[in-house]
Amino acid sequence: MAAAQADPPGSDVERDSTGVKDVAPSHRFDEARLAAWMEANVAGYEGPLVVRQFKGGQSNPTYQLVTPGRKYVMRRKPPGKLLPSAHAVDREFKVIAALHPTGFPVAKPYGLCTDDGVIGTIFYVMEMVEGRILWDQTLPSYAPAARHAIFLTKLKTLAELHNTDYAAIGLADFGRPGNYFSRQIDRWTKQYRASETERLEDVERLIAWLPATVPADDQTTIVHGDYRLDNMVLHPTEPRVTAVLDWELSTLGNPLADFTYLLMNWVNGAISGLSDLKAHGIPTVEEYTAEYCRLTGRTGLPDLNWYFAYNAFRTAGILQGIVGRVRDGTANSPMALERAARIPALAELGWSFARKAGAS
Repeated sequence: MAAAQADPPGSDVERDSTGVKDVAPSHRFDEARLAAWMEANVAGYEGPLVVRQFKGGQSNPTYQLVTPGRKYVMRRKPPGKLLPSAHAVDREFKVIAALHPTGFPVAKPYGLCTDDGVIGTIFYVMEMVEGRILWDQTLPSYAPAARHAIFLTKLKTLAELHNTDYAAIGLADFGRPGNYFSRQIDRWTKQYRASETERLEDVERLIAWLPATVPADDQTTIVHGDYRLDNMVLHPTEPRVTAVLDWELSTLGNPLADFTYLLMNWVNGAISGLSDLKAHGIPTVEEYTAEYCRLTGRTGLPDLNWYFAYNAFRTAGILQGIVGRVRDGTANSPMALERAARIPALAELGWSFARKAGAS
């Protein structure tokens, strides 16, 4: 995590997600117990400790831990009723700890605590990486050349992740190779059902069509699961990623899940509304795909419509989970209900791509 030096404030999402605040009442804990744990487990720690909470995040509460000499970030499992397999901060810690020694840009991990008795839930502590967190995908405050460089470094970093030998860095047991999309569809269907609040016909169609039409899995790599611009820290002045954040959904899987999720900005986001990408310094889908293939040694990619349908369904499932957390009192964002209102449009978008891929 990092101190946010984002684009000039604009959207409600950016205003509600940037910076820190007082710890929310539902996410408070015994700070003295945390300080004692830090003293015993974090090399170089020297108090006193001041705790603030980052505004952003729908899922795992994230805190800024400030001492006179250093700042840290803590990610914890939220308290309360939770969906099965969600909020696995121990998995976040595991992947960060494996990637950090390779030079891949992640925050330095300091320690994982699996004892609920310290602050009420498990948590981990990592360094706080200073830099830019950019929320607006179109990068409106940047010149076209600078914007282009940021788009390329974002893609280069993703390719580096997919090119990492996961077994060689101790992550052979981080997931099950093969059948990634089938397992993901099953997972998000179950989580959607567990949080369902209304019946949407387009969701029902996708739940039936997606598992029957899954493309063959062609590769297994580390996948981030939520790879997007605002989940990374950029160097303060250079077009370079210094830390990739929020690894909650990471696992072993098909790298096309990450790449096509990134491409969703071109079909269902701010980028899709731009009429002249070249003038803005933004690559086209075709150019971005060609560069990803070059960086990862691919000769090409299959038809993307199935993957777009899958990503729309998956995002709808994630947002439906937020609805469930609002219902159960464990959501961590004032924007949760507003974002959840996107579910019907996402379902409709997903089914439109399914039809382009041959569904009837």
